[in-house]
Amino acid sequence: MKLHRSLTPRQARESERALYRAVLTLQDIDECQRFFHDLCTPAELEAMVDRWTVVRLLREGLPYREINDRTGVSVTTVGRVARFLSEGNGGYEIAIDRLESE
Repeated sequence: MKLHRSLTPRQARESERALYRAVLTLQDIDECQRFFHDLCTPAELEAMVDRWTVVRLLREGLPYREINDRTGVSVTTVGRVARFLSEGNGGYEIAIDRLESE
């Protein structure tokens, strides 16, 4: 996370947590869509959507090259997402497991 010179590391962590709390207040897909379209540039949102698409395709067992062919996401990015899927903080797994159990 980029630190602004005026923020201490503690303030930066608190700001990050405030963002997460704001996300947790959103009650439906429409609210989430509006929030993320306000928060992110189109390129940032596209990158997040691409990564989430890659997570789903990796969970289906597709090879990196096929994911690249289907999505246009670089093999390097697919590999990075795969690494976080297997060695990250478990966030992808939590979300996808909950979606699959709906």
